Amino acid sequence: MKRVAWRLMPLLLLGYFSAYLDRSNVGMAALTMNKDLGFSNAVFGFGAGLFFIGYFIGEVPSNLVLNKFGARRWIARIMITWGIISGLTACVWDEWSFYTVRLLLGLAEAGLYPGVLLYMSWWVPSYYRTRSVALFQSASLISMIIGPPIGGLLLHLQGTLGLAGWQWLFIVEALPSLIMCVMIWQFLTERPDQATWLRPDQRKWLSERVASERAEREAIRKYSLAETFYSLKIWLMAVAYIGQNMVSYALAFFMPLIVQGLGASTGMIGVVAALPYVFALIAMNYWGWHSDVTGERIWHVCGAYLLSAAGLVACALLGHGHPVLTMIALTLALSGAQAINPTILALPGAMLTGAAAAAGFAMVCATGNLGGLIGPWVFGLVKDATGSDSTAALVLALGPIIAVILLQFVGYDRRMERFPPRAPRQV
Repeated sequence: MKRVAWRLMPLLLLGYFSAYLDRSNVGMAALTMNKDLGFSNAVFGFGAGLFFIGYFIGEVPSNLVLNKFGARRWIARIMITWGIISGLTACVWDEWSFYTVRLLLGLAEAGLYPGVLLYMSWWVPSYYRTRSVALFQSASLISMIIGPPIGGLLLHLQGTLGLAGWQWLFIVEALPSLIMCVMIWQFLTERPDQATWLRPDQRKWLSERVASERAEREAIRKYSLAETFYSLKIWLMAVAYIGQNMVSYALAFFMPLIVQGLGASTGMIGVVAALPYVFALIAMNYWGWHSDVTGERIWHVCGAYLLSAAGLVACALLGHGHPVLTMIALTLALSGAQAINPTILALPGAMLTGAAAAAGFAMVCATGNLGGLIGPWVFGLVKDATGSDSTAALVLALGPIIAVILLQFVGYDRRMERFPPRAPRQV
């Protein structure tokens, strides 16, 4: 498993780093773009979130295509398409062109995240699954740590070659996805039995282990593709996942503006906005590891939701008068929100196999990511109406609380526990 991780995870991490950079860099661009284009908070929040409408439309078809034709070609196709569209965001001139590009960006990127989850189910046994998803998800947080300071520097290119700083930001940060398209095409291995970089006994062990777990799940119940679409448990997970994305993306898109409102200087906004993601990165990986070694999933998900809600409520109570304490509360909210990801996304993979798994991962991700539209839009509307980030944070806290209630109806399923480890023979 160490060999698998060292071979595959760098490619997947760099690919998702590029994806998250291109979907969230609009938050740094907003510092000057909103003024240049005359966008209100509501217009910006709605436009930023429209990405997830395109994402919702494209997720399930994209994952079914990936399951049929393979991950290497399809992920490379996804990456080059969104890289081009992300760079074209530099060409928007009004709210409708902004809306269109964000919608197209979501369509182009749809399928990457659930596609990687499906791909991991081909390679990673259950005992290692949640921590592997946490490691993969780390790329999004690393992009939020590195991205804002780099974005702040790119904004200083204002006027270079006649372009605004925010235009340079979109152009330069589209380049990594184009590079990673080539890397994925060249170096991603489809299945364990094709991994010439593993010894024959290692390929045999991994293939048999994954096949054995699939057989154990199907012995309890084998879902057909059609059954997946009307499974109440899958839909409960999908709707609950909306709460996570409401928090994650509202804070991702508005964090630079929140930090600016707390009094940070222009040069320090990117640095301060990145700090909560450092702690969220640590929390998420610890939470994924703890869920794997204890074998518990549902309450790890619920506990992370409750931590996120508590952080948002604390932000609302503190207001702008305590900037340091407010940043600590935001850090708790983000840490909880990010710790949700690896645990909730282990649940559909514990129940589904084959084409049903492809559809299930895509359904949960596609529906859940609608929170990326709802969260920023609601946050922007409330902020415009009240002039207060604190009130907007309080409204945002409803998402995680509702999610905890919904997850209580998922019920117990022993497949949601991890399978005990079966160590390969030591050679």
